[in-house]
Amino acid sequence: MHNDCERIMLTPEQIRARVKEVAHEVDARYQDKRPLAIGILKGSVIFYVDFIRELTCPVELDFMAVSSYGSGTVSSGKLRIKKDIDSDVAGRDVIIVEDIIDSGFTLANLKALLLERGARSVLIVTLLNKEGRREYDVEPDYNCFDIENEFVIGYGLDYDERYRNLPYIGILKRELYEK
Repeated sequence: MHNDCERIMLTPEQIRARVKEVAHEVDARYQDKRPLAIGILKGSVIFYVDFIRELTCPVELDFMAVSSYGSGTVSSGKLRIKKDIDSDVAGRDVIIVEDIIDSGFTLANLKALLLERGARSVLIVTLLNKEGRREYDVEPDYNCFDIENEFVIGYGLDYDERYRNLPYIGILKRELYEK
């Protein structure tokens, strides 16, 4: 365990098993379609890759970089699109692959944007769900884990661009971000 972790919340084995299970559920839904899977950079990239590798349906890949956090631990309340998708979503079934739903601000706004651009459907697949923190009316269609209200790192999740490469999901020690 990394020295900055208070404890490990989810082991690599737990994550791997659940991601495979959720991917197979989503895969069954899209067998006769060609969805566009949008990975939300940077946090979802590890989850996105593991999830996509389990799909057998003909899926197209794309990425967006959006942020409402900056270097803090609390949402700023402003969605910034840093990198937009290259694909046209008009008439397409879209799968948003996200690392975590916290307040719901980012995904509520992103889903509305994609529907406004003409997506036929927008499905949300998330690794982690902090339902207790929800401020916006958005829920994942598929969710790997519900977690308590802790600041988590690892498996793509960061604090100030650190810890993304940890193979597990851990709880960051409070003294590192409550200064």
